[in-house]
Amino acid sequence: MNDLYSRHRQVLPDWLALYYDEPIEITHGEGRHVWDSAGNKYLDFFGGILTTMTAHALPEVTKAVSEQAGRIIHSSTLYLNRPMVDLAERIAQLSGIPDARVFFTTSGTEANDTALLLATTHRRSNTVLAMRNSYHGRSFSTVGITGNRGWSPTSLSPLQTLYVHGGVRTRGPYAELDDRAFIDACVADLKDILGHTRPPAALIAEPIQGVGGFTSPPDGLYAAFREVLDEQGVLWIADEVQTGWGRTGEHFWGWQAHARSGPPDIVTFAKGVGNGSSIGGVIARAEIMNCLDANSISTFGGTQLTMAAGLANLTYLLEHDLQGNARRVGGLLIERLRAVAAQLPGVREVRGRGLMIGVELVRPGTDEADPRAAAAVLEAAREGGLLIGKGGGHNTSALRIAPPLSLTVAEAEEGAAILERALRSTY
Repeated sequence: MNDLYSRHRQVLPDWLALYYDEPIEITHGEGRHVWDSAGNKYLDFFGGILTTMTAHALPEVTKAVSEQAGRIIHSSTLYLNRPMVDLAERIAQLSGIPDARVFFTTSGTEANDTALLLATTHRRSNTVLAMRNSYHGRSFSTVGITGNRGWSPTSLSPLQTLYVHGGVRTRGPYAELDDRAFIDACVADLKDILGHTRPPAALIAEPIQGVGGFTSPPDGLYAAFREVLDEQGVLWIADEVQTGWGRTGEHFWGWQAHARSGPPDIVTFAKGVGNGSSIGGVIARAEIMNCLDANSISTFGGTQLTMAAGLANLTYLLEHDLQGNARRVGGLLIERLRAVAAQLPGVREVRGRGLMIGVELVRPGTDEADPRAAAAVLEAAREGGLLIGKGGGHNTSALRIAPPLSLTVAEAEEGAAILERALRSTY
């Protein structure tokens, strides 16, 4: 493994970060478990950054990919593609967007790029509203709207971005307000911004901020924003790259917690739908999707191999009610972790929904983020046989827990016990 790490450092960028003091190579997986090259077995509570959504080596997906690979792997969007049409039809129907059109990409970054292109073209404006503490990808345009300094390596951008309050409930200037007053204050902030700028193209928002540490506003905030945005025709883009497909348990899409004012104009998705295959995409009303007046294709978006994986994975998820499982098992896991947190002064908050759970760490006796403790817990959890993630805004001090949605109650309890030991060893 040391040889592979040395080779990695010689040939790959310095900024391509790795977890752990001694990085691991994951060689194979099954169900909710993975193994490294040294033969160590881990319970996977991060799923390749929320991407292995259903299970590792899911037979239904493996079979679909193998059979498709035996026929044709790729032809591009210049030819009719039955698996792409099949998956687009299913996603359009599930989206809640009327007269929906679907465009496939290879990643969430590219999906958000496309959404920004559509919104700015449709609205003839390059001004975009985004949320503080947000993350939308690593391309030039998506870095330009990301409201998280740790993931924004340049201030240059083709877009003018204005940042709105509301994505973080328990920090910031409105944290002490109750939910209704919090929403009112954020809406007032939005109105104030709109009063000082030309009408923007869109507001882009993650229903639950992923890289930001699994933070979210009170239910209904984006519905309240939508009422204000509609007055000027400003579009609402819901970035569902991490929240889609039932992960939050209570809803199939994260935006449905804010549905009072109707569905978003544009939804972006990626990660979990492919269960590890490179699928991203955009869903939008036809008038928005069709607004481009120049040629646009995707060489690898919607390729037959990934579409076969997506169809098989989505079918399995729906037929086995994995959204319901996320709600049930995730609810038990959150309560178990909250019981642990109540005994530890370094745990500020356990938050989240379904199987999308954040554990925020602070220096005991203070409200200051503790990124060193987060790194220590990450290491201790790995040593105990559990893989988790981390994130956060001003400092990376939130543990991110997002297992495959097929997680069992016994596995949830096992993971919680390992994480408890890791937390106690740190605090």
